[in-house]
Amino acid sequence: MRSPCRSGEPGGGPFWVRHGTAVSRQIVESSQVDHDHPEQERIWTSATHFNPVDIVAAIRDRHGRPYDLARYVDREAVFVADKSHGGEPLRALEHPGLWNGSMAGWNTIFVEVPRETFAPVKTLFDLLRPEHRGS
Repeated sequence: MRSPCRSGEPGGGPFWVRHGTAVSRQIVESSQVDHDHPEQERIWTSATHFNPVDIVAAIRDRHGRPYDLARYVDREAVFVADKSHGGEPLRALEHPGLWNGSMAGWNTIFVEVPRETFAPVKTLFDLLRPEHRGS
């Protein structure tokens, strides 16, 4: 499923996420959305932004003590994603990555950046794009 925010690239987008009584900003991937649920599909397809590719994260508090990052993992955020290996389709159970579950409950701020700073690398072939070749 594509959202208008995709710009033709695979990936998720920034959304408000409710988990129990807690609400936080998180990146949500398409495979985490129930596209058969009309309200979720409406929210997904009306998205205006793509996921951020630049992250600034503090791993220590103001006193220099490391944050306990494990307490921010949403272990229920696993999802099934369609992938391929050797040209064959497969279904994979994905555990939380950096954006989709491991930042649950962070104090997150999304900042819009200029489109020209967006140069994703999802496959080896993406490195052949002009923005990665210094052309």
